[in-house]
Amino acid sequence: MNKQSLSERARTALHEGIPMPLWLQGAFELLQSAIISALLVVIPLVAVWFAGGFEDLALDNLFRLCGQAWLLMHGVPLQMSIPDDGGAALTGTLSLTPLGLALVPFLLSWRAGRRIARASYTDQLWQGLAGALGAYALFGLFTGFAVPTDEVAVPLTAAGLIPLVVAGAGVVIGCRREAGSWARLVGVDLVDWIATTSQHARWAGSYAWAVIRASVLGYFAALALASLVLAISLGAHWAEMSNVYQQLGTGVIGGILLTVGQLGLIPNFAFYALAWISGGGFSLGVGSTLSTLETTVGPLPAVPLLAALPTGDVLASAWMLMALPVVGGFLAGWWFVREGEDHLDDWCALKVPYRWLSLALSTLLLGAFVGAGAGVVSMVGSWISMGSIGLGRLTEIGPDLWMTAAFVGAEVAVGTMLGSLSGPLLVPDPVLDDDSRRR
Repeated sequence: MNKQSLSERARTALHEGIPMPLWLQGAFELLQSAIISALLVVIPLVAVWFAGGFEDLALDNLFRLCGQAWLLMHGVPLQMSIPDDGGAALTGTLSLTPLGLALVPFLLSWRAGRRIARASYTDQLWQGLAGALGAYALFGLFTGFAVPTDEVAVPLTAAGLIPLVVAGAGVVIGCRREAGSWARLVGVDLVDWIATTSQHARWAGSYAWAVIRASVLGYFAALALASLVLAISLGAHWAEMSNVYQQLGTGVIGGILLTVGQLGLIPNFAFYALAWISGGGFSLGVGSTLSTLETTVGPLPAVPLLAALPTGDVLASAWMLMALPVVGGFLAGWWFVREGEDHLDDWCALKVPYRWLSLALSTLLLGAFVGAGAGVVSMVGSWISMGSIGLGRLTEIGPDLWMTAAFVGAEVAVGTMLGSLSGPLLVPDPVLDDDSRRR
């Protein structure tokens, strides 16, 4: 009888999991993410090593290289010091994060966040999050301590804290996805809190929240259009990219590793494409600036992805692509009208006796607010996609932060004003539709 009960309890434990404190479960969940993401780095590099891709590289240095790649994938800058033939050393910082590869720990952390939220009550969720982020910080700190070489130094503080940005974002968003709302996630009854505010405050809050969402929509619509331009350029220059592959002669394993690295940089180049079409421009090294208004390109490394850069007759008419962020703003303005939260226009209509003047004023303010919001979001996208290879000319890579924000903000603002003015023509009036159906 005792043996049977023990076997039943063992099966139940295997099925439902072993009970543990929330902080320990959070640490266990996120450590799984760290280990899986590390294995996804180790396996291809070890395969290249076995294929003879790394000459005279000892096995312990190979695993240090894997740890350095894991840290770089999380955005940790690496301090490099490469000796040259003259006995001196070339020093610099490798800080260009492949955003496509950063999605791997983000998605793994997102999954862990959902599991942590599922195992926690709202008022206990902080325990699981604290354990998870603490364990991930220790993993990064240990990695930063174990992988430095004579050529590559790792700041320990950065190794412990910066990976928490990627993992923390994934965990929090995963928790929110499972909780269903931010209010439930932090344990605040938002409905009761809003009910205590005045009607004017609720209108102002609804308007501000709609403006924020319209700003994000306008920016990401422009980014999606820029990504489409990037995809078309990659397809049009496929032959040139293939020629670069053939000239490099990397072999099968090396070619796969090079392709994976370039795929990791595709999201970075999507942000560069937005900077290019907006007119703000981006850099590919000191002295190389590309935009729809001005292009100056110096010597570039033999990377297949760079063969898709626009050249020749395309640059003469590239300025027309500046209309694409305006299209993104138009979608934001149309969505704003569809949302029905334009309380500022209602207030202007009450205060200003002339409708043409009140409409012009509210539309201009809406365009300014949404454009400013899109510009702020643009600065975030430009900042996370920029970086440095650390050596030679390639110390400045990425969008011009301020110019891109200014151009994107202005173009989205113009599109928002056009979309909001056209919105009543595009959004059906439910009252009129009901009347027509009755007739």
